[in-house]
Amino acid sequence: MDTILEFSRQTGFYYLLSDWKSLVMILVSCLLLWLAIRKKFEPLLLLPIAIGMLLTNLPGAGIYHAELFAGGKVDWLTFSQGAGLLDYLYLGVKLGIYPCLIFIGVGAMTDFGPLLANPKSLLLGAAAQIGIFITFTGAVLLFGFTPAQSAAIGIVGGADGPTAIFVSTLLAPELLGPIAIAAYSYMALVPVIQPPIMRALTTPAERAIQMKELRVVSKREKIIFPIAVTIFVSLLVPSAAVLIGSLMFGNLLKESGVTERLSKTAQNELMNITTIFLGLSVGATATGDIFLSWSTIKILLLGVLAFSIGSAGGVLLAKFMNLFLKDKINPLIGSAGVSAVPMAARVSQVEGQKASPGNYLLMHAMGPNVAGVIGSAIAAGVLIALFG
Repeated sequence: MDTILEFSRQTGFYYLLSDWKSLVMILVSCLLLWLAIRKKFEPLLLLPIAIGMLLTNLPGAGIYHAELFAGGKVDWLTFSQGAGLLDYLYLGVKLGIYPCLIFIGVGAMTDFGPLLANPKSLLLGAAAQIGIFITFTGAVLLFGFTPAQSAAIGIVGGADGPTAIFVSTLLAPELLGPIAIAAYSYMALVPVIQPPIMRALTTPAERAIQMKELRVVSKREKIIFPIAVTIFVSLLVPSAAVLIGSLMFGNLLKESGVTERLSKTAQNELMNITTIFLGLSVGATATGDIFLSWSTIKILLLGVLAFSIGSAGGVLLAKFMNLFLKDKINPLIGSAGVSAVPMAARVSQVEGQKASPGNYLLMHAMGPNVAGVIGSAIAAGVLIALFG
């Protein structure tokens, strides 16, 4: 009988009775799995995050140890004496490796043609970054975060998970877990968050605007663009060089036409493997003690505020530009200025077709969408330069 009792005390069920936070987080992870599998809310992101969250909150599993990364630093001495699987995978996040690898893959899958064909869309991508700076101000003045922490929180408004992780690692490593969860959660929930904002700020007639077909962009333009952007942005904001350089390197692999094998590897194997590791690592940070706290709740609230303001900023600028343009812009593509590629562009397409079944906005929306990727990287570089 004593042996049976001792065994029962070693089970995870026993620990769950005294650790309600782990039980709550397990339920949250199951909810995210349901959203990923049943509702198909960006399952490539949400499913690995949910599994990472589930594994890290299983009592006694020892897969992830938050204490090894307490205070935003790695306890290398304790780490070398014994760590779990997710502890090792999480090093790719802490050392800033995964975000850059993801940017290479994103660049290899990105077509800057719509942006080059309609340079005005660059302004819409820039306008969508306003959520970053408004949220930064509010986090400092109203929520009591330090400027460096506020900068890391504000980047969530760019709807760019890798950039948010990169900035948090440098400016606020102690908040990396909640910020990463917020960034990827809102990226996955773009189809839920954006449509009400888009419909609230536009009229049915504006949503039905049909735009002219984009011009064909030459191969020479597509090759010169990533090289020119890398040089210009890196000289303007040196702290953004690593993100912009990775993004444009991936794009040049695709557009150059001479590295097809490397381009396919970046788009598929590299991107998929890194996404798995990053998703599991981000989910692993969502332990009950960290996630179920007032600080995390504030970060989640500020994150959705930043993302909502960014989406609204692009729509409102498009409406303003229409006051002066002969060929009108459908304001729906302005919301794609956040850098959730290509999710935000798809949402613009869906909402446009609801207003007018023959409306085809996807390629037009991809212009602001890819501009948002560049814009969020530049905004990150500016914040790192100011508070790093």
